[in-house]
Amino acid sequence: MWQPLREPTFRAIWISAFFSNVGSLMQDVASAWLMTSLTTQPLMVALLQTVANVPFFVLALLAGALADVIDRRLLLIIGQAWMGIIALILGLLTLAGVVNAWWLLGLTFLMGFGAAISSPAWNSLIPELVKRDKLEQAIALNSVGYNSARGFGSALGGVIVAAAGSGFAFILNAASFLGVLGVLIKWKRPPDAQPQGGAREPLFSAMRAGMRFARFSPGLKAVFVKTAIWATGTSAMWALVPLIARQKLGLDSIQYGLLLSAFGGGTLIGALLMPRMRRSISLENTIRGGIVLWAVAMAAMSWSVNYWLAMLYMAAFGMAWVIVNSCLNTGAQLAVPSWVRARALAIYILIFQGCIALGSAFWGRLGDYTGLSMPLLCASLLLGVGLLVGNKFPLGVVENFDTSLSGHWTDPNLVYSPEPHHGPVMVTVEYTIEPSSHDDFIKAMAALAVQRKRDGAYQWHLFCDLSDTNKYIESFLIESWGEHVRQHERVMNADIAVEQHASSFHIADKPTKVRHFISAYTMDMLTQIAEVPTEGK
Repeated sequence: MWQPLREPTFRAIWISAFFSNVGSLMQDVASAWLMTSLTTQPLMVALLQTVANVPFFVLALLAGALADVIDRRLLLIIGQAWMGIIALILGLLTLAGVVNAWWLLGLTFLMGFGAAISSPAWNSLIPELVKRDKLEQAIALNSVGYNSARGFGSALGGVIVAAAGSGFAFILNAASFLGVLGVLIKWKRPPDAQPQGGAREPLFSAMRAGMRFARFSPGLKAVFVKTAIWATGTSAMWALVPLIARQKLGLDSIQYGLLLSAFGGGTLIGALLMPRMRRSISLENTIRGGIVLWAVAMAAMSWSVNYWLAMLYMAAFGMAWVIVNSCLNTGAQLAVPSWVRARALAIYILIFQGCIALGSAFWGRLGDYTGLSMPLLCASLLLGVGLLVGNKFPLGVVENFDTSLSGHWTDPNLVYSPEPHHGPVMVTVEYTIEPSSHDDFIKAMAALAVQRKRDGAYQWHLFCDLSDTNKYIESFLIESWGEHVRQHERVMNADIAVEQHASSFHIADKPTKVRHFISAYTMDMLTQIAEVPTEGK
C-alpha cells in the first residue's frame, strides 16, 4: 500500500493534502458543534451536509470538463485558494460573534464551490503520478491519508473547540491550505500531460462528450448505480451523528472529536486490509462486504447509548467506508480512458455528493418526526435492498478493461479537408455477410453501436440493401468534423475485439468500405468544393 509514496511528486502532494485535510476535518467538527449550539432541529443540523454538497450539482460536470481541457493544476490552485479564503472569513465572523445558523449554512455552501471545482481534477490526477499497476494502492493510500486526517483532525478539532471555540478552528483550517498551494505552485506537470492548445476541445462539447461516454459505458453505469445506493444509505449517519453524540450519548466537544477519530482509526485498518483482500476477492464481493458491515453497524448504532460501543461502531464505519469508496473509485478510474477521466469522475462525484446532500436532508426531516433511531434503521434497510439491486450491475466488467488508447483507426483519404466546426459528418461502413449469420451479425453490431455512440456519434443506424440482402450499411452521425477527428483519437484497445468481431462477418474479398460525408449546407465550403478537381474533369 505504501509503494506509491516512493514517487516524489505523489509523496509531496499526499503529505500536504494530509495536513490540509486535518484542517478541513477540524472545521467539520467545529461547524457541527457550532450548529448544535445554535439549534437543536435535526433538519438544520443535517442541512450542513446538504449545503456542503449542493455545489457539486452546479459545478461538478463543468469542473470535470475544465480539468480535461485546461491545466488541472490551475483548477486545483483556484479551488484551494477559494476554500482558504472562505474559511478565513467564517473564522473571523465567528470570532466576532455575528454567525447564526443561516450564516453558517451560507458560508459552508460557498466553501463547497471550491471543493466542487477541485474534486474532479484532484481525483483524475492520480494516474499522472503513479503507474497503472500502483493505481489501486494510490487510491487506497489517498483514502488512508484523508481518513487518518479525519481521526487526527476530529480529535484535535474537539480539543480546539473546547479550548478556544469554533472560530479559532476555522482560522487554523484557512492556514492549512497554504501547504497544498505551495506544492501545487511549485509542481510542474510533464509536457505530455498538458492540454495541447491546437487540439483543445470546446468546453460545452467536452461536457456533452463526458455525459455521452458515461451514458454508454457499462462499467461506469455499474459504478454509478452502486455509488447512488451507497451514498444515500450512508448519508443518514453523517447527517445525524452530531445530534446522536450530543443528545443520545451526552458527549462534550472533546468526546465528539474522539468519536470521529475512531472512524479514522477504522479507515486505517480497512486500508491496511485492502491489498490483502483484493488479492483474493473481486471488486464486486469486496464492495458487498463493506456495505454489509456498514448496514449492521448503523442498525446497532441506532439503539446504542453507550459511548464505548459507539466508538466500536464508528471504527466499523471507517473500515467499511474506505473499503467501499476505494473500490468504487478504482472502478471509476479503470472504466475510463485518459481523455475523459476527469469528466467521468466529475459525474461520479456529482452522484456521490448529490446523494449525500439529498439523503442528508431526507434523513434529517425524517428525524424531525420520528427521532434519531428510525432514520438509521431505514438507511440500513436501504443498503440491504441496494445489495439486491446492485447484483444487476456487476463491477467485474472493469477489472480487465484495457482503456489505453490504441490509435488503430486510420485517417481517411480526402480531397477536401474540412474545418473543425464544419458538420454534421456522416460515416458509412459497408458489409457483405452470409444470410445465415444475420442474427449474430445484428448482435455484434449492437455492441459496436454502443462504442460509436460512446465516443462521439449522436445517431447510429444499420441498413439492409433491399436489392441485395447480403449487403448492409452502418451509418453514424457526428456533430462536427473536429468531433470526428477526436473520435479517431478516442478508440481504445478494449474496442478492437468488438470491431474485429463485427468485421469477421464480412465475406467479400475486399475489406469493409468506409466513406466520410459532410453536410452540403456548410456554407463556407461550397465555393471551395466547386474548385476541387474530380476524376471526370
